[in-house]
Amino acid sequence: MAQVVSLNVVHADIPDEGGSVGVTAIDKRAVSDRRVVTTDGVAGDHRSDMKHHGHTDQAIYAYAAEDYSWWSEQLGREIAAGSFGENLTTVGIDWNAIAIGSVVHIGTAVLQVSTARIPCGTFQRWMGQDQWVKRFTEAGRCGAYLRVVASGEIGSGDEIVIAEVPGHNVSILDLLRVWTGIREAEQLTRVAECVDTPDDMREKAVKALAH
Repeated sequence: MAQVVSLNVVHADIPDEGGSVGVTAIDKRAVSDRRVVTTDGVAGDHRSDMKHHGHTDQAIYAYAAEDYSWWSEQLGREIAAGSFGENLTTVGIDWNAIAIGSVVHIGTAVLQVSTARIPCGTFQRWMGQDQWVKRFTEAGRCGAYLRVVASGEIGSGDEIVIAEVPGHNVSILDLLRVWTGIREAEQLTRVAECVDTPDDMREKAVKALAH
């Protein structure tokens, strides 16, 4: 059964020298209570850089515990839930392989898979790892952003039910590959033609195909 193993919200804004707003809300930690989620995100959470992370398509960020296990082996240390800035740490679902546009029910909320997490300089500074953006991108374990279709409550232990899967085969990983340039022509075509592709991703794919 796919389920939420940890619901995470910002612990405190921390300085981010070199970032566009000077602070970051990436430090997210587990909470024990249930929280309401809306198009603005999880109650009690916030995003500091609203220009790059404030879109409603980025209301909820989900990351798999299975991918954390892989990274723990790579980095030689345990990684706590929320360390990558995600709101939902989950088990039993591969967010990298899931089709964009898929509808999932968690608790009493209805969410829709919207786009891929693109690593940035803030993430690299937070992790303190050389070439972290490159490593994270090449690993293809980016996790997924979700938009909120219907507000509701979510908590640790909630089952994750995939209620609808679109007919296309464009995944979160396809979007990551198109954005970062690690892609093939067939992949570009699928992303460009998919109705669920975000506008910025579609523009990337179309431009790449033109060249």
